[in-house]
This record gives sequence, C-alpha cells and structure tokens, in this order.
Amino acid sequence: MEGDSKMALNQRSRTILTLYSARDCVHCHRVRMALAAKGVTYDHVLVDLDNPPEDLLDLNPYNSVPTLVDRDLVLYDTSVICEYLDERYPHPPLMPVDPLSRARLRLAIVRVENDWLTLVDDIEAGGKGADAARKALRDDLVKNASAFKASKFFLSPEISLADCALAPLVWRLDALGVHLPREAQSIVDYGERIFRSQGFARSLTPEERVLHP
Repeated sequence: MEGDSKMALNQRSRTILTLYSARDCVHCHRVRMALAAKGVTYDHVLVDLDNPPEDLLDLNPYNSVPTLVDRDLVLYDTSVICEYLDERYPHPPLMPVDPLSRARLRLAIVRVENDWLTLVDDIEAGGKGADAARKALRDDLVKNASAFKASKFFLSPEISLADCALAPLVWRLDALGVHLPREAQSIVDYGERIFRSQGFARSLTPEERVLHP
C-alpha cells in the first residue's frame, strides 16, 4: 500500500516541469529567466552541489545543474534547455521566426557562452586566473558596448534567449568585481531596462537578489 502511494506521488510529480538549479549560478539563472519570460509554472529544486539529492544523481550522469525534467524527458545542457523551452512553450517567442535571424542570434549566444560566461566561471573559481579573467571580461564588454545600444534588447527589439544569457551576467558584474567605465554605460542601461521587469524579479533566488546594488 505504501509503495503504491509513493508510485502515485512520483507519477504526479513527473507531470510537472521540474528544474534543478543552484542558489547562485549564472547558467541556472539563465534557464530561470527563460521560464519567467514564458510565464511557466514549475517545481524548483534548489541544489547544494556539495550534497546533491539522490534523484539528481539518477537523472543526470554529469550530476550538474541546471537540469530540467519534463515528464520522462531529462535535459542538462543550458542551451538545449533554453531552446527546448522556447519550442515547448512558443508564446512569447524568444527566438526570431526566420532562419537567418535565428542563426545570427544563435551565434551571438555562442559568443556570449564562449567569450564571457566561461570567464565568469574562471572568476568564481578563484585562484591565480581570477584577476586575469576579471580584466578580460571587463575589457571585452567595453569593446562590445555599442552592441548593447543598437536595440532595446540585445540585438533585437524583443527579449530573446540572448538576453536570458546576458542579463544574469550583467546582474553579477559588481559581485564579480567587474566595474565598467563610463564608456560602457550602454551595458548598465541595458541591464536596468531588464532588471525592472517582473519576469526578471521572478527569476532570482534570494541569494541572487543581493548580488546587484
């Protein structure tokens, strides 16, 4: 009888979208922002990576976050999760409709991931490389500041998956010790436009709320 109850509970829980994420993680925040933009209801499991829950170990061979569970589907790559959410919940769209614009936006996201988010990981890891990563991130953001004022959102008049990748980074800059000069004011302005939205507020964990002054 008890086993039947547990099975029924597990079946019910699998019908609900579930996100495993860390309390302060730029990659997890990216997925939470996409979910908030879609207005999707989901179960949020906050994970201590030093003591991960057993079900995460069973679901994800890499024992990593973010991990998204949608019924019998388990996803554990940030870009794959975000694109899946955009296709699974098509309104509002977070990618352009035409193939050319989608390809350009995907390339922009790849650059954000490879050029900037990897530096965030290096800064948060600490050690000898943190200061060099901090300087490289600051310098590259300044060099690309003009891209943040070309449209209301990043390279687009509407919010997109690129903003889901960028806004959590900009939110963390002060906490990372990356202080932008005046010539990068367009990045600060871009961030503030997004930070004022209710969707962005919903995407934050309590630990992340205190990262931005």
